[in-house]
Amino acid sequence: MTSAEAGALRRLAPPARRFLAHRKGVLVRLALWSLAESGQAFLVGHAVARSVDEGFLAGDPRRGLLWLGVALAAVLSGARVVRGVFAQLAGVTEPLRDGLVRRAVDRSMARAAPGGPGGTDRAAVSRLTNQVEIARDSFAGLVLTLRSFVFTAAGALLGLLSLHPALLVVVLPPLAAGLALFLVTLRPMAAAQRRALAADEALGDHAASARAALRDLAACGTGPGVERRGADLVADAAAAARTLAGWAAVRTAALGVAGHLPVLALLVAVEWLRGHGVSVGALLGAFTYLVQSLLPALHTLMTALGAAGSRLLVVLDRILGPETETDRVPEPVSVLKSQPGPSTASASAAAFAVDMAAAPAVELRAVTLSYGARAEPVLDALDLCVAPGEHLAVVGPSGIGKSTLTRLVAGTLAPSSGEVRVAGRPVTGRPAAELAALRVLVPQDAYVFSGPVGDNLAYLSTDACRAELDAAVGAFGLGPLVERLGGLDGTVRPAELSPGERQLVALVRAYLSPAPLLLLDEATCHLDPASEARAEEALAGRAGTLVVVAHRLSSAVRADRTLVLDGVRARCGTHAELLDRSPLYRDLTGHWNS
Repeated sequence: MTSAEAGALRRLAPPARRFLAHRKGVLVRLALWSLAESGQAFLVGHAVARSVDEGFLAGDPRRGLLWLGVALAAVLSGARVVRGVFAQLAGVTEPLRDGLVRRAVDRSMARAAPGGPGGTDRAAVSRLTNQVEIARDSFAGLVLTLRSFVFTAAGALLGLLSLHPALLVVVLPPLAAGLALFLVTLRPMAAAQRRALAADEALGDHAASARAALRDLAACGTGPGVERRGADLVADAAAAARTLAGWAAVRTAALGVAGHLPVLALLVAVEWLRGHGVSVGALLGAFTYLVQSLLPALHTLMTALGAAGSRLLVVLDRILGPETETDRVPEPVSVLKSQPGPSTASASAAAFAVDMAAAPAVELRAVTLSYGARAEPVLDALDLCVAPGEHLAVVGPSGIGKSTLTRLVAGTLAPSSGEVRVAGRPVTGRPAAELAALRVLVPQDAYVFSGPVGDNLAYLSTDACRAELDAAVGAFGLGPLVERLGGLDGTVRPAELSPGERQLVALVRAYLSPAPLLLLDEATCHLDPASEARAEEALAGRAGTLVVVAHRLSSAVRADRTLVLDGVRARCGTHAELLDRSPLYRDLTGHWNS
């Protein structure tokens, strides 16, 4: 037994004893109905043996038919017995369900009450619905099968003994061997199920989080690391599934041994049994006991213990046991340091410092991109040179290729022809770690994650000290939001932030990044004009190059130069130059000013 299972059993044993102690009357009545089931199992095989030996083989068909009538009555009485068992079963399972519901509600209320852990109990709905129903159904199934096996087996074995003791000598060894083999598989099978479940949950969580953060992963160049982690989780899940399948094969063998060998042994031993005085009727009665009562009960028991038993243990421990790590609101674990230290991104950026000083920050050489072999090019033979430290705005009609341009510069999209360089080096095919050190791409849909405020802000610069974070928060006017969330150690819950607040968090994150090039793809579209101006002013004052896909004309006015994309010929210049040379820019200016 694993340590987790042993701990769960120790925690659950006292409440289980108290629960059963308060329902002695129901358990006694359930046992009485089960005794009736035991008598039914005894009568069926015994009546078949008597009908053959004392009736048909003795030349008295009336007596044989009478005994067969007794067997038929015993079989038909099973419906009344089952009805009585289920009536008493409700007296055990429904109080269990009610108690589990009360426990789940009490836990959720205690969390929300003053002085409690606080936060949202995300598992409360699952406990009140799915987990409680799993516990009730699993418990009912276990009670039914355990009770049925014990009393049916007692009746059948007593019947075999009454027919002839030699029958037990033949039947019991394979039956006991199969049951023992099954019991041996219970613990490793449960452990394998836990590992498989954990591996599956880890893989699902990783896939969900990666899917939600696809843009940030691409912008930060951390995709390959996430991909490797996903491959490791897939391998772990496959290994756990293979282990589980191996133990399932052993369990299937145990079912075969217990479910078929007794019948085969009885057939093989017929001559030996006849030599020891076992009658033909006793042999038929023994087969009836095995096929009609004992083996079906054993098969049901093995199936129920293997499936419902482990589920019941896990679910009861989740509801009745102490809160697990997944139940608790995560404690803020700050990645902030008192003093800045070297980071991988900083070191990689430093490696390109010489190139940055000598080469353009961004350079496009006859870049063409088409989404398809016969599609019209989105960008056609575009040339562009952005100097280090320059602030460039990109404008143009919707769908003209502005976001495509930022993706090309970020290295997440390869051109159909031409070359894109950042810091004098081609970006196409460059390792993600090098790209992450050179640029940050902030998309329109800002990504924040559940966790401490400081961790969200320092996501791209884990060596940022608290003073740097405070300065960045002040520069972007993020103080009221940080204060509302409980300070830098407070918890961010993405669903509780507005789109504009999420964009501000992402912009501060980019501001703190050591990357020398920032690419903003309409990353301020949810901000009001004053907040947008403040954010762009802070970003422009940061050391490095800034390329902004403009959402408002004011962004283009604040920039050193503006690139106008019109689908035919791109023009680049200052605000005044473009008003003079670009009809499209004049039209856009008139549209934005209207």
